[in-house]
Amino acid sequence: MRLSSTLARGLVELPEPPGPIGMYVCGPTVYARAHIGNARPYVVGSWYARWLRLRGYEVTLVHNITDVNDKIYEAAPGVSAERAREATEWYLEDVGRFGLDEVDHFPKATEAIPEIVRFISDLIERDFAYEVEDDVYFRVAKQAEYGRLSGQKPDQVEEQEPNARKEDPRDFALWKANKPDEDTWWESPWGRGRPGWHIECSAMAEKLLGPAFEIHGGGLDLVFPHHENELAQSSAVGHEFARIWMHNGMLRFTGEKMSKSVGNVETMKDVLEKWGRETALLFFLTAHWHSPIDFSNERMESARARGDGLREVFRNPSQPALDGAWERFEQVLDDDFSTPEALAVMHEWRDHDLLRSALDVFGLASLADQRRAPVDVDELARRRQAARSARDFAESDRLRGEIEAAGWEVRDEADAYRLVPKA
Repeated sequence: MRLSSTLARGLVELPEPPGPIGMYVCGPTVYARAHIGNARPYVVGSWYARWLRLRGYEVTLVHNITDVNDKIYEAAPGVSAERAREATEWYLEDVGRFGLDEVDHFPKATEAIPEIVRFISDLIERDFAYEVEDDVYFRVAKQAEYGRLSGQKPDQVEEQEPNARKEDPRDFALWKANKPDEDTWWESPWGRGRPGWHIECSAMAEKLLGPAFEIHGGGLDLVFPHHENELAQSSAVGHEFARIWMHNGMLRFTGEKMSKSVGNVETMKDVLEKWGRETALLFFLTAHWHSPIDFSNERMESARARGDGLREVFRNPSQPALDGAWERFEQVLDDDFSTPEALAVMHEWRDHDLLRSALDVFGLASLADQRRAPVDVDELARRRQAARSARDFAESDRLRGEIEAAGWEVRDEADAYRLVPKA
């Protein structure tokens, strides 16, 4: 099996099964409802972990939650801890609706403070970090290989966190002194404060996967400075850290990166309620994981049509596939996990058993289920539709819960709805 790695600038061979394979995929900073772009690392990481497991690998998938960060303080002054808890619940609820369930650990930065403090202390002892009053910074100049992940030349790296007291403008914070308006803090050898962003992920990854593991994932926008700094920190204490760096392309809205700061955001919750999990998953399947993907109503309509086409196969008699059909499917996924090619292969099949098995790789086996909803569930859905029309969203959410408890999922489609069995 081969996978593209940002660090290697090309394809890297995975070890033979069973591995083991440790995977760490960077998750969100929790300060607002996550947008649909935040789902891509989660979905891609979950799919790949599932495929590796099916191919005989022992996989541990870690997807972190950054619940202490400047963005959280800015979004919720004085109540950042409450906002982080609330937004974490939102995120776990939203990604849970994809029905993939492959993540083994969802660690939070706030749960790794002892490991973070020990990590920083080790860097100070090795002279890779230094104190400036109550802050601690990493010495970029001392890390000879700094820039090897991102391709940044050390003498061209711009200042990451302005502070006139630093030894070098390129140095980045490992520990930040508590400010008067920051309500979340911990005691440390350097005073009251909280960790910098980059050290959080190094500590969480190594806490759960050890000092060397196979795959580190995340969005392409994290290559610099976040992942470059993670690699620098762990290398400074003599750890190999991640061998393969799997960076997914960004989700773009009308050709631009989706971002809360520019206001072109579709939340994960809204997309899943409007289009349903199957259509959202099919949308992500249409682009290679390391390529950008454009989000639009037209692209989502196209994904929905693909789902309808796949469902239609199961409404007709099964036809045996040609010899070697499954091997061809395996080949395109083993070679850099090409989901668009895998999707094209699936569209050729009329073999129900084979197609159902392939769809299950991506959490889409529900497309093969043609059952009709019971009368009582359909009645709940009609009542929910009426509540939505009346903008009684509390009642709408309550009825959705009853429908899901009965084993069904309601998909909102323009002015209508569709009921499908829960995957």
